[in-house]
Amino acid sequence: MAIFRRRFDLKGALSKNSYFLFGPRGTGKSFWIKETLAGIPLFDLLDSDVYDRLMRRPKQLSEEIGPKTKSVVIDEIQKIPRLLDEVHRLIEERKIRFLLTGSSARKLRRGGANMLGGRAWEASFYPLTHAEIPGFDLLRYVNRGGLPKVYLSKFPEEDLKAYTRLYINEEVKAEALSRNIENFVRFMDVLALSNGKEINYQGLAGDAGVPPRTIENYISVLKDTLMGFELSPFLATKTRKAITRSKFYFFDIGVVNHITKRTPISAGNPAFGDAFEHFIVMEIRAFVGLTGRDTPLHFWRTKNGFEVDLVIGDRLAIEIKATRQVLPRHLKGLRALKEEGLVKNYIIVSMDPVARDMGSGIKAVPWQDFLKMLWDGGLV
Repeated sequence: MAIFRRRFDLKGALSKNSYFLFGPRGTGKSFWIKETLAGIPLFDLLDSDVYDRLMRRPKQLSEEIGPKTKSVVIDEIQKIPRLLDEVHRLIEERKIRFLLTGSSARKLRRGGANMLGGRAWEASFYPLTHAEIPGFDLLRYVNRGGLPKVYLSKFPEEDLKAYTRLYINEEVKAEALSRNIENFVRFMDVLALSNGKEINYQGLAGDAGVPPRTIENYISVLKDTLMGFELSPFLATKTRKAITRSKFYFFDIGVVNHITKRTPISAGNPAFGDAFEHFIVMEIRAFVGLTGRDTPLHFWRTKNGFEVDLVIGDRLAIEIKATRQVLPRHLKGLRALKEEGLVKNYIIVSMDPVARDMGSGIKAVPWQDFLKMLWDGGLV
């Protein structure tokens, strides 16, 4: 596998504190740990030998850690939640710093595991971003997504199929997160078709053939297992009343493509616009998460149809369009939000190659320039 230079500084993190590092399966956590933390003791709980001995006797962890060891990695910590009691003791008594990784926080939190009482900070890991991929290819990304193995694969569709099957079998079925796997799979099919759209529980329930309360539970499962996230509405406006429903995005474009069977995507087909918006939203979410910014992300939509794709705190409102030429009609949402006087800066990000001032304090920025400014820290 090619070495992508990931934006999460593991050594820097461990020099400050212990960490929980949560990220979806297949995003490259384990690979990046082995690349950057060579020499630090690693306990991989996917290794059956390691799992068996620590499951039977968690105290053996301390016996296997040398007396001069300062840092330790435990991969897939959710496999043995009670191991966290021993981690807690080692942090207190021996001042060891731990990196505790996992693909789901659900089992830990809902099972009453020892979350270390603030002794470990929490961070997130994401699929590959534009800033981490040399020679970034937009069409490749919107077709394959950002899972490293899939992005590089000769057979991306087969790898995405295997990935989705693994998620269903190991995260949902094995953990008994759904009593009816067939219903859950059908729900995922329906939700993927609504990716990036407002969550309509009644509509999803009708299409999936399950009650609305079950839809709520299923969405919680996806969020808790890091397979997706909600984007909540921006409700601060007063002149124009905002809708209150959230949007839902899956964590990876390739996974959505596989479930909805919408590939191949080209710059001219209808799916490209949705995939392009999804891509920009995820880049911003990853940047905010990886840089530790405590900045809320929202979208804005009014009852009479004005919409802005992303509002970042009170600093920046962003409209995302796959158009190759930004026109005044693309700015209606930004102009309406600007009249509210609640956000400082306004940008439309698009495929248009020409950056320019559109008037009324709104700037048109090509997507490449936007992402460079974002990852250079010049926007948020």
